[in-house]
Amino acid sequence: MSYKTIVVHLDTSPNAHPRLEIALRLAKQFGAHLTGAFALFSPDPRSLYVMAGTAEYYKQHEAMRAERRAALERLFHAELRRAGVPGEWVAVDEPASLAIPRAGRCADLIVAGQDNPADPESYIGDFFPENLILSCGRPVLLVPYASNERSTGERVLVAWDGSRAATRAVHDALPFMRTAKKTTILTVNGEHDGEHDGERARIPGADIATVLARHGVRAEIADIETGPGGSVGEVLLSQVADGGVDLLVMGGYGHARWRELVMGGATRTILRSMSVPVLMSH
Repeated sequence: MSYKTIVVHLDTSPNAHPRLEIALRLAKQFGAHLTGAFALFSPDPRSLYVMAGTAEYYKQHEAMRAERRAALERLFHAELRRAGVPGEWVAVDEPASLAIPRAGRCADLIVAGQDNPADPESYIGDFFPENLILSCGRPVLLVPYASNERSTGERVLVAWDGSRAATRAVHDALPFMRTAKKTTILTVNGEHDGEHDGERARIPGADIATVLARHGVRAEIADIETGPGGSVGEVLLSQVADGGVDLLVMGGYGHARWRELVMGGATRTILRSMSVPVLMSH
């Protein structure tokens, strides 16, 4: 297995550029076709007429977005030519929260962004990354808005607990691990927090490392105790920082409910505070 079709979500936020850079590097590395899927959150303009002056603001905002979109499209095509990567630009009129999961189902990997509360242009919809992970059926590589990484996948940390979601993530990340300089399988034996569908039995890291070895992946094994009340998510963030990790691989735990999205504790922590790209599968 390799990534032969990659979809990158693009929008008018400044964070679209580093996402595009990472997606281009990965498309070059894996010999993949790259689709730039441009999609935004757009409020109904009729709702803005209830406040004086908002209609004019909306027109100006749309003009700004049109300029940024045109500039990004030119950059996308120029970077494809420079990198020698096949690809296409697709601009979708429907909301990104619907368009990106649909586009991603016809891809091997989706590159998207972490929510940035300080940037209104990065807003796609409430819980966009969570909904994307749970609904697209494909691995999602989330790029942190504060990342300055120049590599992705050279030093891989796998969060392993033997769950179904972690199993999906490990196998979805095989293309990264086959070319990584270092891969570490980390098990965190903290208190069970109920995010693994009642699964209490943990598969030792050695077992999945043996499976990976048959794929040509040499992985180190580590095990950490969080202690009473410890946070698995915080342990993962600490290990990423201390180990110079540039890709975290983990299962995305959660389930969608009517008008409610419930994510596991470690997943919420990573989505909020990630410092390197994170590959999540559900």
